[in-house]
Amino acid sequence: MLPVEHNDPINAKILAISEDKIEGFVREPFEEIVKRSGVGVEVVMARIAAMLRAGTIRRVRQTLLATNLAEGALVAWKVPEEKIDTAFDWMFQRDPFSGHVVLRSTDTSSAGSDYKLWTTVKAPQGFSLQTHCELLAKKVGAERFRLMPAKGIFTLGVGHVRRKTIEPGSKADEPAKMMPVQLVELNEHEWDVLLALKREFTPEEVKPSPWVSRANKAGVSVEEFCRVAEDLNARKIVGRFSTFLEHVKPSVGGVRVTRFNALFHWAVPAGREVETGGEVGRHHILTHCYWREAGPEFRNVNIMAVAHGTDKRVLLEHKTAIDQHLRTSEIPVSYTNVFWGGRSEIKPSEISPRLYHEWLSEQGKN
Repeated sequence: MLPVEHNDPINAKILAISEDKIEGFVREPFEEIVKRSGVGVEVVMARIAAMLRAGTIRRVRQTLLATNLAEGALVAWKVPEEKIDTAFDWMFQRDPFSGHVVLRSTDTSSAGSDYKLWTTVKAPQGFSLQTHCELLAKKVGAERFRLMPAKGIFTLGVGHVRRKTIEPGSKADEPAKMMPVQLVELNEHEWDVLLALKREFTPEEVKPSPWVSRANKAGVSVEEFCRVAEDLNARKIVGRFSTFLEHVKPSVGGVRVTRFNALFHWAVPAGREVETGGEVGRHHILTHCYWREAGPEFRNVNIMAVAHGTDKRVLLEHKTAIDQHLRTSEIPVSYTNVFWGGRSEIKPSEISPRLYHEWLSEQGKN
């Protein structure tokens, strides 16, 4: 029986690459993992498939820069305490357009700490994010919600194994460059390829030439499938080919990849968001860093970042190092906070206008 824990030495070598180092669309993604990890091809595919079956890896898929395909936002929800678990379950189980669903708390009562349910939400092109969230609020009994769309992305890539040994203050030589958020329109043919491209892999699909079956599903030749995928990649729609670890729940062997996830908040002067995001986003510990406007409920926070780890104290040391770097960079911070993640479920947000039509029709029936 193959080892399936993330901390097995061979698995760790594979995961250090496969989690977030295969950027864009690659015709032979597993061969690329082989080339960059130094592990043999048969071993790489057997280990990834075994970890996927065991649940150590929760999904293998081609990610998309979905912020460029659908209107999206981080949403904080104010829900009565007695309804919060039901609201959590409804968002996770019955709304395919909600992705991350997380209960968050702060160490002390502070701005926005009564917003305990946090989700990422996408509204496919042609539909309104505001209207969708109003519908969700009615379904779950939310009193209020705050939409926080990304205005710019500085860091995006979840590599937990690679980040386990990062020291507080470790950062890139240059500031992170901001990726702007801009919607891209696709034709029906491109949607056909995209929907086949992004579907999660089964263990049986972890094999050479994995796009052949996807091309068949899309009703096109593999050459045409790859041509469209490469064009989408050039248009900044395709993200990474990734193996996502189950980083919240323990594995079958009781091993956790991470234990804590921290959502860091900073409020900086208007006009300095791009500069600040670049300085924050260059820190290696961060899996996400965005410019988002949180509004007065959160004391006008405008830079947010996420870090994961097994030790809360160490995560706070990383936060302290970032704060110190901002002071050294002479960037004034009027307010900062940390929201800690508790119960969470993570799934890709659906972005297909076709599927939104079907879902909306089903809600009408209900």
